[in-house]
Amino acid sequence: MIKTTNLRKSYRADEVETTALNNVNLEIQAGEFVSIMGPSGCGKSTLLNIIGLLDNPTDGNYHFIGNDVSKMNERQRAQLRKGNIGFVFQSFNLIDELTVWENVELPLLYLGVSSQEREERVSAALERVNIMHRKSHFPQQLSGGQQQRVAVARAVVASPKLILADEPTGNLDSTHGEEIMKLLTELNEAGATIAMVTHSPADAEYSHRIIHLFDGHIVTENFMARKYAIPHVDEEEN
Repeated sequence: MIKTTNLRKSYRADEVETTALNNVNLEIQAGEFVSIMGPSGCGKSTLLNIIGLLDNPTDGNYHFIGNDVSKMNERQRAQLRKGNIGFVFQSFNLIDELTVWENVELPLLYLGVSSQEREERVSAALERVNIMHRKSHFPQQLSGGQQQRVAVARAVVASPKLILADEPTGNLDSTHGEEIMKLLTELNEAGATIAMVTHSPADAEYSHRIIHLFDGHIVTENFMARKYAIPHVDEEEN
């Protein structure tokens, strides 16, 4: 599903160039749950942004579900992102003026999904994360754990091929954090591919593989004891 080759990302400001990623070679198969770890400033979020088609690399190649996206412009990336990638952020990124239902429905409005199908999909997503009873509430009326459940529902409502999670438990206590990690595991077991940035070794243990970054390089990869086998996928899907 995901393949990067000699991926490099640098930023220039006041004639000073900073390298965030340097020759990153990475593959993620459909059905995997991968954690990306490393100290602050090592390039984790930069890598996630490129994988999520929110940014382009400076050099190197990136293939996503068979598409070479390295040189795509923002409009092309946005088009490919729609319906294929769901995001879960540490800060939830819910819209305070919208209800739980309306927040989850928003991606489907962008995709032009019919009203009847939107109702079915939003209902299913809210039931899946056990938050339907809060559908008419606004984000500020919810606990942090409930807000993150809404964020997960929004991420999966369009049935994306890939879910990207950036410190999904960072603003949660241990109990709610464990609930979110179990929910992500259930989504993975149902077929979703997940790439997660985390500082938490406990959260990383839910994944199949842990990738360690340092100074923009992949320094180690650890394979975890998997709860189930990764499903076989055809070569063109990688």
